[in-house]
Amino acid sequence: MITIPLRILIAEDHKTDAELITYHLHAIVEAPEIKVVDNLINFKAALQNFIPDVILSDYNLPSCTGLDILKATQEYDINMPFIFITGTIEDEELAANTILSGASGFILKKNMHQLQDKLRPLLKRVVFNISQQEIVREKVRKNRIAVNQIYQYLDNIKGENEEQRENLKEIKKNIDEIELDDDVK
Repeated sequence: MITIPLRILIAEDHKTDAELITYHLHAIVEAPEIKVVDNLINFKAALQNFIPDVILSDYNLPSCTGLDILKATQEYDINMPFIFITGTIEDEELAANTILSGASGFILKKNMHQLQDKLRPLLKRVVFNISQQEIVREKVRKNRIAVNQIYQYLDNIKGENEEQRENLKEIKKNIDEIELDDDVK
């Protein structure tokens, strides 16, 4: 069982399918926070307000397609894990297009009895990616602390002559450029 609480946004217009997916998610994730929407407008609002870790979407919704949902997701966060759970993708070419369009995977509704087995590795990958992002954020935080300490140290150094003062300015400028490069990445 996944013990990290995941925020899962589901785009599904059939209530029974949404309930079944939710049931299976509770069997995989210890304390999932799940939000279900059934149209693109509510989906876009949920992206902003709910801030999910992963998205599960049907392919055919009354007001849009799953590709519309995927596009909105990519506009919000290009790296957001996105999985189709649908009865529509029987065509291999259509299935390939969903993956080429950026979906992390797809599961056929006719295989709902295997949903836990299919979702578990995908959700474990999501958890792994979240933990890796936390590690990167912590490294960035520590680097910023170190840079601030260097700034404080440099501010306390009084250049004895013009050449030393110019060297200190150059060091600070180089540190600023390093920080800007890190912020861009």
